[in-house]
Amino acid sequence: MTLNPKFYQDRVCLNVLAGSKENAREIWQAAEGHVLVGVLSKNYDSVESAVADMREYAALIDNALSVGLGAGDPNQSAMVSAISAQIQPQHVNQVFTGVATSRALLGQSQTVVNGLISPTGTPGQVKISTGPLSSKASDGIVPIETAIALLKDMGGSSVKYFPMGGLKAIDEFKAVAKACAEQDFWLEPTGGIDLENYEAILKIALDAGVSKIIPHIYSSIIDNASGNTRPADVSTLLSMTKKLLG
Repeated sequence: MTLNPKFYQDRVCLNVLAGSKENAREIWQAAEGHVLVGVLSKNYDSVESAVADMREYAALIDNALSVGLGAGDPNQSAMVSAISAQIQPQHVNQVFTGVATSRALLGQSQTVVNGLISPTGTPGQVKISTGPLSSKASDGIVPIETAIALLKDMGGSSVKYFPMGGLKAIDEFKAVAKACAEQDFWLEPTGGIDLENYEAILKIALDAGVSKIIPHIYSSIIDNASGNTRPADVSTLLSMTKKLLG
């Protein structure tokens, strides 16, 4: 698979989940290509079956593929790295401690690899103990500036800030956005984002001066009956994004 240089020209790129290959194609078209389509590693029994299926997804959407963990599950970290090494996706979701492994196995610097950090209740402080073992230990809490520097050391591209709970951690999110802008690092707000709060969350990151923002909008735009993301909602999100970008 090849990486799409157009992706790197977008200041904002949506990240949504696909319920099927047909749904992935619909999402990609609704977003006019300004989207990363998430497929979860947790849905597969093996690396081999995931690679075979995700290659088919990637072929339908110009490789705008985002390999997901599955609700930030740290136990999926190694599988995500193994899958990504073979399919060379546009985007990889990782727990904090899995970033270096994914980057090394990818063997290139273009694929976006995020590192999951979490709110702590204190603006400017973030939790980085999101790995398979560290998530079961005492919370590892560091300044956001330190977390970003560590992610850069490991070859990470962006902060995945999860779970935000929509606007619940907004003061903390502002501190994260400010640090990302100051250190020229990309930002991926995740958790509880919907059509009602999307603009407010995106505006904070834009106003802070973050160079690239990848908002993850999941359950709020998924049809419960089919399990598919609603293309009409993706179109709405794109319209909101264009309005904020002017």
